[in-house]
Amino acid sequence: MPSTLHITVGNREQIREDALEVARVIDSADSPEDIEDSVPKHLTDRSVLQFGSYDDLYEHLSPLRLELIQAIVKNEPSSIRDAARTVDRDVSDVHADLQRLEMLDVVEFDEGGRGGAKKPIVPYERIEMHIDYPLVDDDTDADAAASAD
Repeated sequence: MPSTLHITVGNREQIREDALEVARVIDSADSPEDIEDSVPKHLTDRSVLQFGSYDDLYEHLSPLRLELIQAIVKNEPSSIRDAARTVDRDVSDVHADLQRLEMLDVVEFDEGGRGGAKKPIVPYERIEMHIDYPLVDDDTDADAAASAD
């Protein structure tokens, strides 16, 4: 189990280039094994999660979702219902949040619970975030247009 989930924010161009690289590999691959062997390791590392902006991060990892993640690690709930009780939230809301977190590979489920209950598991011990938040826009065309006024 990776001990740390690394979250990076702010380099949309790099995320775009990475997505194009994966698309090129998929287009040229003859089999799923070719894809797995050809995609650069940093693009398949489940312990790294990239967002293009702070807004994207906030949309997917809101304070309520971060609280839920922390509660799962601390309390090890036996089911989604138990997780909802732990954070004192509605079961359907917690279920929706856990589905989103599962899509991001932040949460996994063990489906061997009592009565078929899905036990949420966070396969990390900590989360580290790096947020690149430029205070000045890097777009020189926008600077030129703004100074023309």
